[in-house]
Amino acid sequence: MNRLALASTDIQDFGALTARTVIAGVEAICDPFGALYLPETRLLVVSDLHLEKGAAFARRGMLLPPYDTLATLKILEAVVLRHDPKIVVSLGDNFHDRVGSAQLPAIYRHRIESIARGRDWIWINGNHDPEGTTDLPGQSADELCFAGLSFRHEPQAGAARGEIAGHLHPSATVKRREKSVRRPCFATDGRRLLMPAFGVMTGGLDLRHRAMAGLFDRTNLIAHLLGRDRIYSVRFANLMG
Repeated sequence: MNRLALASTDIQDFGALTARTVIAGVEAICDPFGALYLPETRLLVVSDLHLEKGAAFARRGMLLPPYDTLATLKILEAVVLRHDPKIVVSLGDNFHDRVGSAQLPAIYRHRIESIARGRDWIWINGNHDPEGTTDLPGQSADELCFAGLSFRHEPQAGAARGEIAGHLHPSATVKRREKSVRRPCFATDGRRLLMPAFGVMTGGLDLRHRAMAGLFDRTNLIAHLLGRDRIYSVRFANLMG
């Protein structure tokens, strides 16, 4: 079952599909949709939506199926409906390029307005969309410090206790039934957490990649993988190299 199928399924005990973790003393729930929920503050985090990626490629003469925005918004709508957060933070690269939000078709704009209604919505600026969003609910910011945590797009080098960031699209590989399986993941050592990319048309960077060097205490690092039907939590030492 992929995330889009999961979003269309009525699941009674959704909690059994999630994984709980703690970042700098703050409890969080890793959701198989690819979102992080902080129950104490009713805050939901998503990252790297990369909305309008297909449209961005089309502007450059490369034709891709134009359904990525709709599919991503369907999953976003489902995860917001399930958790009913008070605050939603989207951690940058919300759109795939600088003009994506300005040229967003009205049908998608109205859908975002419906999802955001009655909630505080913060769009963190990313390297793909550094100027923020245009005519969308909420506000744009370079980073947010809230409830003892720091929310930003790119992780800071070195120790950054309480940081929740995106940008690197972490993924990990495990061996299952004599086959290797590579999946997007939440990555955390209890000090900081990197979010998986939420957009349906995004790739991933393995946790062993040099770009991840120095970000985690690997003896405490756990990858919470987005499985087809639930979250699978695996210690770094048990991942495939």
